[in-house]
Amino acid sequence: MAERVTEIYSLLVPLVDGRLIIPRSCVAEVVGFQTPSEMTGAPPWYIGTVPWNGKAIPLVSFEGACGQMIPPASGRTRIVIFHALGTRVEGGNFGIVSQGFPQLVRANPDVVKADPNHSFSERSPIICRVRMLNESPVIPDLERVEQLISEETRAA
Repeated sequence: MAERVTEIYSLLVPLVDGRLIIPRSCVAEVVGFQTPSEMTGAPPWYIGTVPWNGKAIPLVSFEGACGQMIPPASGRTRIVIFHALGTRVEGGNFGIVSQGFPQLVRANPDVVKADPNHSFSERSPIICRVRMLNESPVIPDLERVEQLISEETRAA
């Protein structure tokens, strides 16, 4: 009989006004910020591409994808490299700009609760907001982010 998982190692990824919470297994690496190569005609949230492991991967601003202002890079800015969940993103990886180094946490039902006070549109790259001890991170819809990247990559 399969053992029931009750705890997931997760990362809290800092944004300008909050954090993302994601399973650690979705992340390939966290690297220092590097100036991306711009993509002509792409929306502002699709910042461009950056080299990683011998290939150019898409780099996006999660804040920008949510319709918010895109923060400028600083000395604390990092790039969180994700494993693509599907086959939409060519090369199988993409990056999201982080406003600092992600924090490793152990998420379990005792500390993570759904926050029913927030709802997001169907086209939003956010699944939901959760309450976790003294903060309220959001769970990103990584499949939606990949779809957005795929649509823009095809258009370019």
